Amino acid sequence: MAGTTKKQIVVGVDIGNTKVCTIIGEKMSDGTLEIIGAGLAPVSGLRRGTIVDIDEVITAISSSLEEAERMSGIPIEKAYVSISGSNVFSTSSRGVIAIGRADGEITKEDVARALEAARAISLPPNRDIIHVIPRSFIVDGQEEIRDPVGMTGVRLEVDAHVVSASTPTVKNLLKCAYQAGLDVEELVLSSLASARALFSGKQKEIGVMLLDIGGGTTDIAVFEEGEVLHTAVLPVGACHVTNDIAIGLRTSIDIAEKVKIDYGTALPALVPEREVIDISEIDPTLEPTKISRRYVAEIIEARMIEILVMARDELKKIGRDGLLPAGVVLSGGGSKIPGIIDLAKDNLRLPVQVGIPYEAKGIIDKEKIDDPVYSTAIGLALWGMDSERGKERFMTNLMEGLKGFRGIFSKIKSSFFK
Repeated sequence: MAGTTKKQIVVGVDIGNTKVCTIIGEKMSDGTLEIIGAGLAPVSGLRRGTIVDIDEVITAISSSLEEAERMSGIPIEKAYVSISGSNVFSTSSRGVIAIGRADGEITKEDVARALEAARAISLPPNRDIIHVIPRSFIVDGQEEIRDPVGMTGVRLEVDAHVVSASTPTVKNLLKCAYQAGLDVEELVLSSLASARALFSGKQKEIGVMLLDIGGGTTDIAVFEEGEVLHTAVLPVGACHVTNDIAIGLRTSIDIAEKVKIDYGTALPALVPEREVIDISEIDPTLEPTKISRRYVAEIIEARMIEILVMARDELKKIGRDGLLPAGVVLSGGGSKIPGIIDLAKDNLRLPVQVGIPYEAKGIIDKEKIDDPVYSTAIGLALWGMDSERGKERFMTNLMEGLKGFRGIFSKIKSSFFK
């Protein structure tokens, strides 16, 4: 129909260790994201971010996509997809180039060449670069420049954060997505996607850390002065808490998971010593067996302290231990364990809060949007919205250039055919 504005749809698909989460969002006229569909499917085909059962992962992606499509009424063809796992690594790199133009003015092409130079780092064989993110630029020795385009100089340097993953991990992830009928627009590190959803510009400016406690891994991202300072993936997550409970109680993983969700807390001191849990109330097929709830809390506390100590070690590596004014933002399923905020405050010596997406609204249940489980998928959709906006700016600049070219061509033509 003439005059009908086409909806701008972006899709984020978070492929985690325990679930696949899909978010369908529509970019509104005010620049915000309205969530119009969501899908969640359990998955058991990954171990610490590495695919171990391709068919299982394909099925989970398809189920998540179908649920989101039913809710929104919109077929999904392409999406921004998360990547994480113990084989994802980050490092710093510096790219240096000479300014291309004779007048020394720095262009977007110069910036692109500098970032390409930053990619030229020594990596182990069989690894792919996922992100090259500029932290700051240096023009002829002048440091801490955020956007050098339009400046004049002879030498341009970029301080970049480079994220890489093993080639088999990347290829298997793409294969699963494609076989589920999904065209991958971009692979995005999970922690960066979550940070996009949960961090405000002010938090990123003064210093903040994301602690995304997922099923098999815990993702970390530290921001300062508006740019990413550090990312890391810890090989421990909420599933390890469940495993510990199963071993401690000599019970199945399913029962241990229910005990964790229904009775778990990370603060044993708040649980009365005599309080017990009757396993038969969780599964009537089992014989009545009473266990100490405080004992369960002690198991949870021990594993969560291990995660927090590892997170603090990451802060020590970059000299930010106890030095992030905006504190720590928790996300992921592990952040729903009662008492985790106080435990994190004690161990990290920083302000701690559970993150809530601040830039997304939706016609679906508000509790679903605010659930930490959906943070990464929402961040992927927001990341996609930013990328689409960047593409729009590129096309606008291109069309403006073509208009100028047509104007020059018209003048040349008129001079010949007067």
